[in-house]
Amino acid sequence: MSVDRSALSHFERERASVFHSWSAQNSIRPLMVKDAKGVYVTAEDGTTYLDFSSQMVNINIGHQHPAVVAAIQEQAALLCTIAPPHGNIARIRAAELVLDHSFEGAQKVFFTNGGTEAVEHAVRMARLHTGRRKVLARYRSYHGATSTSINLTGDPRRWANDYGTAGVVHFFGPFLYRSQFYASTEAEECARALEHLESTIQFEGPSTIAAIILESVPGTAGIMVPPPGYLQGVRDLCDRYGIVYIADEVMCGFGRTGSWFAYQQHGVTPDLVTFAKGVNSGYIPLGGVVINEAICATFGDRVYPGGLTYSGHPLACASAVASMEAMESEGIIENARRIGDEELRPGIEALAAKHHVIGDVRGVGVFFALELVTNRETRAPLAPYGSSSPEMNELVAACRAEALLVFNNFNRIHVVPPCTITPEEARDGLSRLDRALESVASYYDS
Repeated sequence: MSVDRSALSHFERERASVFHSWSAQNSIRPLMVKDAKGVYVTAEDGTTYLDFSSQMVNINIGHQHPAVVAAIQEQAALLCTIAPPHGNIARIRAAELVLDHSFEGAQKVFFTNGGTEAVEHAVRMARLHTGRRKVLARYRSYHGATSTSINLTGDPRRWANDYGTAGVVHFFGPFLYRSQFYASTEAEECARALEHLESTIQFEGPSTIAAIILESVPGTAGIMVPPPGYLQGVRDLCDRYGIVYIADEVMCGFGRTGSWFAYQQHGVTPDLVTFAKGVNSGYIPLGGVVINEAICATFGDRVYPGGLTYSGHPLACASAVASMEAMESEGIIENARRIGDEELRPGIEALAAKHHVIGDVRGVGVFFALELVTNRETRAPLAPYGSSSPEMNELVAACRAEALLVFNNFNRIHVVPPCTITPEEARDGLSRLDRALESVASYYDS
């Protein structure tokens, strides 16, 4: 049936024709975006927002980076697409650059269209390599939205999709602010979390476990930076029991924490690394798996039963090459580390000193979380686990009124701007957040 859309606004057409993810369709009110540049997003009504969310925490090099846009245009003029069995220089160069910045012993890269597919294939590789089925993943994690990855996910988005048949076992990772281990120090939390993980391995049967997958720094679940020694302890357990260690770097990789990969700050060597998002800031969908020598050798003469029509897509790989080259030549990763140390951490700690509703501050690089509570003694959250609240909705609306785009989840605001943000822009964003936080001051139970 023909519909006359000429009289409708873009917003009305969006709501009428597009099915939105993770949403009740009747309640969505999408911001209609006209353009974006650097750390700013401009809406169709002309309002320019400071992007403290990096959209889905993936615009690491900022919006519309000219070198990456040019690389896409040049590649499109040369070769838009080609089937994965054929080689092309864009894919070769992208793989080489990823490997150059990966762990010692990283041998090959398998390209996917995004992070959830990277996780799916990493788990498949681990299961085939070990001949085992189970995979251990932590509560308070997010690994994607396809079949295996959503079952690995340790937050409430799993619940509606989990039928208990994916061979996944969840465990508690270290999180001192809401410790499951009655710990009072980071050292206690680390030791007890590792004891808990080893007990889980022993009770599940080490010979049944193919892999442990961990976000090196959990992202959407709360940006809980692991305490010193934890990731090395996980590596040691994997070695002891012959388990594959998968580092999920989809959100925390490519500069977000102030290094190429977050696991590098903990001195560990994974067996497989999943990546996406920051590898090219999402300019064209791209993800992948970094594979070590042993797992590559498993498939030297054995067919790997998996593939994707767009694996190593030339346009996506060209954008990744340009992005990684820009990160190197422009000192973008160093900037993320410096901004975190000199602007975000002291600035957010100053906000916490002023606003009692901020119960905890944690993060690294341009990857910070503010945990909001109604009482610092009881640590009662401003929104319940797995849900939002009128109070949090009010805060997000106040941020929008300040022309500040934030990433919010449950009772948290995440401060996750592009890695390219300047000190002045960071301070401006924190000032806007400071004003917005006044909107929820009355909800603190003093």
